[in-house]
Amino acid sequence: MTTGHLTVIDMQRVFAAPDSPWATPRFAEAAQGVRRLLPAFGDRVTFTRFVAPEQPAGAWQAYYAQWPFALQPPDAPLWHLTDDFAATAQHVVDAPTFGKWTPQLAARAGLEGPLYLAGVSTDCCVLSTALPAADAGVEVVVVADACAGADDESHAKALQLLSLYRPLVRVSTVAEVLGETAA
Repeated sequence: MTTGHLTVIDMQRVFAAPDSPWATPRFAEAAQGVRRLLPAFGDRVTFTRFVAPEQPAGAWQAYYAQWPFALQPPDAPLWHLTDDFAATAQHVVDAPTFGKWTPQLAARAGLEGPLYLAGVSTDCCVLSTALPAADAGVEVVVVADACAGADDESHAKALQLLSLYRPLVRVSTVAEVLGETAA
């Protein structure tokens, strides 16, 4: 088993459903990578959920004016984790922000790292979680093939951008992470 903590970002119905305005085209591939990672981390896994705020404030008002379908309470079905993860997710952190590096996640994951990130979308919530965690001094490892972006080009660009933050942020693969955990 590995040291560190795995954070699985926003593997929710709203990003999985093909007919959702926020569908992530390679969600199923990212989910496959996440499933491969889970056993290596045991209880050191936190799932996150993006949820709408009760009352959007500031720039979020314009955001939700563009996406009014999403203004639903946290218990609405669109915000549920997909069935394959809902059954096993013991620790879940909700946030009404793209970035999930909240005080709750920091307390759960710790500052010692490494913090492994997987989920969706690479170019939004994964990126927005990685950078504040790195700023807090946590070693961040983004598991590229356990993530998916809004599209392939956005995914690749986000990974390229994240690579610029070495050594604070490292981009890796499921096989590399599992190899690290076996060592």
